[in-house]
Amino acid sequence: MIVKIIMVVCYLVLAPFIGGLLEGIDRKVSARMQRRIGPPILQPFYDVKKLLHKEKIATVKSQSFLLNVYFVFMVITGVMFFAGQDLLMCFFVLSTAATFLYFASVISSSPASTIGANRELIQMMTYEPAVLLTAVGFYMLEGTFEVSEIAASDKVALFYLPGFFVAYVFILTIKMRKAPFDISTSHHMHQEIVKGITAEFGARNLAIYTITEWYENVFLLGIVGLFVMNSNPVSIIFAILLIAIVYFIEILIGNSNARIKWSLMLRLTWIVTFFSAGANLIIIMLIK
Repeated sequence: MIVKIIMVVCYLVLAPFIGGLLEGIDRKVSARMQRRIGPPILQPFYDVKKLLHKEKIATVKSQSFLLNVYFVFMVITGVMFFAGQDLLMCFFVLSTAATFLYFASVISSSPASTIGANRELIQMMTYEPAVLLTAVGFYMLEGTFEVSEIAASDKVALFYLPGFFVAYVFILTIKMRKAPFDISTSHHMHQEIVKGITAEFGARNLAIYTITEWYENVFLLGIVGLFVMNSNPVSIIFAILLIAIVYFIEILIGNSNARIKWSLMLRLTWIVTFFSAGANLIIIMLIK
């Protein structure tokens, strides 16, 4: 119980700082890949600080409430995970948080915001099968959804669930809003919609959204680490190393691909999910 409390406190306190640093590293590495100097690594924190000091702006009063609920549910997701609770329930709460983000965006009358919100729903439909299958894969291997029991196992899940791992890393490109699957937001100026779901998030609301994304990214990368975590303390080092490799791959993918249409994203994701996670699931069922 003490360990769980420490993990939860560390997540609540450190996740936004880790998430902000990761975004700063992302910007710097992306700039180097494009032969630019890029902003300082701490630039995301400067941006959020500036937004928090601005006047509160919202096209609709309920937008702030919906964004705050989105933030709370996302934090609850991470708290449950790092407290070693049910992994499947973590994913359900994650989906609930994404739903409130959709409502916060679509409630505005802005065309760009509405288009971005609708595309966010398409993204949810695209990645949910892979997310749920990831939880099923851990259950088939360990016979439980409890994160604490999975992390305390004597097995390295990656050796038994490589197909699930491939599917999960593939949908991370969607969840972390990287090209070619960044269809609901607009992180680059050349994309056709102006900021998408965040088009009407002004000042503090945009800061809340950004901090929430930092919490989410730490949770998502925590799942990556779970694939190699086991009862051996040394596995923590391998988990951090795997997370670093996967994050670099996501940056590389985001900087080497042009954005594609939603229909192609849907087909590609479901094909990868079916042939990697689906095949892996069948093999596990046959072995057991």
